[in-house]
Amino acid sequence: MNGITTALLAGFGTCLSLIVAIGAQNAFVLRQGARRQAVLAVVAICAVSDAVLIFLGVAGVGAFVTAWPAALTAVGIAGGGFLICYGIIAGRRVLRPAPGAALTAEGATAGSVRAAVLTCLAMTWLNPHVYLDTVLLVGSLAAERGDLRWAFGIGAGLASLIWFTTLGYGARLLSGPLSRPGAWRVLDGLVAATMVTMGGMLLARA
Repeated sequence: MNGITTALLAGFGTCLSLIVAIGAQNAFVLRQGARRQAVLAVVAICAVSDAVLIFLGVAGVGAFVTAWPAALTAVGIAGGGFLICYGIIAGRRVLRPAPGAALTAEGATAGSVRAAVLTCLAMTWLNPHVYLDTVLLVGSLAAERGDLRWAFGIGAGLASLIWFTTLGYGARLLSGPLSRPGAWRVLDGLVAATMVTMGGMLLARA
C-alpha cells in the first residue's frame, strides 16, 4: 500500500468517525430521506459544504479560525438558537401531528423543497462543530501528512459524500415502518430531542 492510498484511507476513516455519530445534521438528513423530500438537494448541500470546509482546513485556514475565536462564539449562539427553535417545531409535530402526515412521504412541493434547502444550509453553516471537525481537526491531521495532505483531504471528502448519500437514500427503507402516524411521532420526538440538546450545548459553550 503506497503513501497516497494510506493517506486516502486515513482521511476517509477520520472523517467517517466524526460524522457517523447522531447529531442535528444527521437527524435532519434522516428525516428528509424517510419522507423522500428534497433528498438530493439536502445530501448535496451536506456533502459539498463538508468538501468546501475540508478544503479550507487542508489549505491552512484552520489557523486563522483559531486566531479568531469570537467567530465561533457568534456562530455558536446563532446555531444554538436555530436548533432549539427547530427542535420546538419538531416537538409540536409530536404533540399535534398534521392530518395524514404518515402518507406524505413522497412528492415534495416547491415550498417544502425551499424550506428544506434553507433549513439544511442553516443547520450546516450555523453549527460550529462542523468547523471544529472539518476545518480544524481534519485540517490539522491533514497537515501532519505533509505533501500527502490533499490525499488525506480527498479521502475525508469521499467519506462525507458516501455517508450522507447512504443516510439520505437509505432512509427510504424506513418508509414501510413509517407508514404509521405513530412512527412519525417517534422519529419527530428523536429529532426534537436531538435538536434541543445540541442547541443547548452550543449555547452553553458559546
